[in-house]
Amino acid sequence: MMTICLLGASGSIGTQTIDVMLKNPQDFNLLAFSVGHQTRKIRGILNHFPNVKHICIQDKKKLSYFKKAYPDITFYDGDEGLNQLIVNSNAQMVVNALVGFVGLKPTITALENNKIVALSNKESLVVGGEYINKLLAKGKGKIVPIDSEHVAIAKCLMVDDKDIDKVIITASGGAFRNLTRDQLVNVTPEQALNHPNWKMGKKITIDSATMVNKCFEIIEAHYLFDLPVEKISTILNLNSYVHSLVRYNDGTYRMEVGKPDMRKPIKFALYEGLIDYQTVVSDDLDSIKNTTFAPFDEKRYPVVALARKVIKEKGTLGAVFNAANEEAVYAFLDHKIPFLAIEEIINKCVNEHTNIAHPDYETMRKVDLLTRQKVKQIVEGGNR
Repeated sequence: MMTICLLGASGSIGTQTIDVMLKNPQDFNLLAFSVGHQTRKIRGILNHFPNVKHICIQDKKKLSYFKKAYPDITFYDGDEGLNQLIVNSNAQMVVNALVGFVGLKPTITALENNKIVALSNKESLVVGGEYINKLLAKGKGKIVPIDSEHVAIAKCLMVDDKDIDKVIITASGGAFRNLTRDQLVNVTPEQALNHPNWKMGKKITIDSATMVNKCFEIIEAHYLFDLPVEKISTILNLNSYVHSLVRYNDGTYRMEVGKPDMRKPIKFALYEGLIDYQTVVSDDLDSIKNTTFAPFDEKRYPVVALARKVIKEKGTLGAVFNAANEEAVYAFLDHKIPFLAIEEIINKCVNEHTNIAHPDYETMRKVDLLTRQKVKQIVEGGNR
């Protein structure tokens, strides 16, 4: 039985992870979890998982209440509480379903303590991929992806990892895929949150509309599969029926095909890939039933060029890219900036940054903080 520490239990991925564990109770034992500010969900989770002995919340002011309510459980608070949760729970696997930069240090902590990390937190690799791969190279822990795209690639490569031409990451195009660049000028957060295929958290849904999410996945693929950027490309799959492909030198494609459902890749990650699955082989993408492909137009989605820049230059560029995007997305959701300003702010921050090679965590943290301050000044000053 795999013992699990679940970070971000109250979010979209966390909730679906709980669903998977509940359907397979003989295989998973939840020992610890975090819920951030959504403390009302604690009772329900505990009703399903009575073996939980460690919980982290965000608000320190609520600690005394929960300690009295649940005297047999150790409670932690804040970002540092997440790291204490990982170490003290002694779980074998850490499911990192946190959103944002806050997920980086827990990933590092888990690997340093030789945990298996089921990784949904994209920012861990976008910001700290170089640092994390050094830990893995030293034999520290293990990462298994949760993202549907990377799980699909992993499945294909587990079947055949020889003579690879490219891995091709599929993209839905997000809420605005049928709009031109000119038509994006006045779109609203409410419109952006209406994703055509997936039901996700607010930030990742906006990232899907800007295509920053696809940038992150390209960077993740580079680190997860040790691929040069030239071997990673993208294609639009309008109904998200194909969850990424591997193209081989003989012109054939291998892919995972199925309806969009995050519980499938979550289950694959929780079982470390040791479950039955199917991939499809074809030499003609047009012959794949129930799906439609379209070319990925980088003039329509110019932000994708930044993924290549981050991969090639590494250093602290990923930290700048992520922090600028996070703050710009939140400003857009608060109706403080227009949609296209998200791209403008990211480009400004990345282009004006003096890169720092081979950063440690503290350097990445400082760059993250400074970038956020810069974006807030840009938003408040209206100077893009």
